[in-house]
Amino acid sequence: MIPIGPKDRVFVLTGAGVSAESGIPTFRDSDGLWNGYRVEEVATPEAWEDDPERVWKFYSMRRRDAQRCKPNPAHDALALLESKIGERFFLCTQNVDDLHERAGSRNLVHMHGELFSSRCESDCGAAAFVDRSFYEAADQIPACACGARIRPNIVWFGEYPLAIDRIMQEIDRCDLLIVIGTSGNVHPAASFVHWANQRNLPATPKVRTIYIGPERPLNAAAFTEIILGKAGEVLPELFVVER
Repeated sequence: MIPIGPKDRVFVLTGAGVSAESGIPTFRDSDGLWNGYRVEEVATPEAWEDDPERVWKFYSMRRRDAQRCKPNPAHDALALLESKIGERFFLCTQNVDDLHERAGSRNLVHMHGELFSSRCESDCGAAAFVDRSFYEAADQIPACACGARIRPNIVWFGEYPLAIDRIMQEIDRCDLLIVIGTSGNVHPAASFVHWANQRNLPATPKVRTIYIGPERPLNAAAFTEIILGKAGEVLPELFVVER
C-alpha cells in the first residue's frame, strides 16, 4: 500500500505497458516491426516527407485499433485517485491513445502527442484539432488553411516531446513520483526519476519514487521502491488516501 498524505502532490508517468494491458501493441515487437512497418517508414519526419500516404495509412490503422480497445483497471485506478486528491494529481503519459481520458483522467499531458488529433505540417500557428478520421489515400489527406498538409499530431523520432516545461514544473513540486509500465530506456522520460532525485537534498523534503511494472526497468536503481506486477492488478488496491 502507498499512503498519500493530505498535502502530497503525486506525479505519475505511464508508458506503453499500461496501454498494452488494454490490447494496444507496444511500438516495436522483437523483430523491430509493427504490423509489418518499420519505425523509420512511418514514425519520422523523413518518412512523412518521403510518403505521407503510407504514414497516414499507418496512423489510420492505429486509430482503428485504439477505438476497439477499452480502459483497463490501471486507467480506472489512476482516474479514481485523481478524483480523490484533485489538482494534487498530475499524469504524464508517453502513450498517444485516449484511454486515460476515457477512464476519466483530466489533469494530464501526452508528451508524445495524441493519436486522435491532427495538426498542420508547417506549424503555421493553427491549433491542433480533434480528428478521428481515416486517411488511406493521398487525395484524402486534408490541407490546412495555409495550404500545407495535415499530419498526425504525434511526436515522431527526432522531434522534441511536448509540454516539457510543464512536466519539469510538476516534478519539481511533487512529493511522490510513480512510473508505470515503461522500459526506462526512452529519454527524456527515463530521466524523470533522476530529476526528482536531484531534489533529495538535506534542506528539501525527500521525494518518494516508485516503479510499477511486470519487469524491472533499465533505470531501476534510481527508484526507492520497485513493485513487480501488471499495472491493472497492482494499482486498484495500491493507494491509501489520508485525510
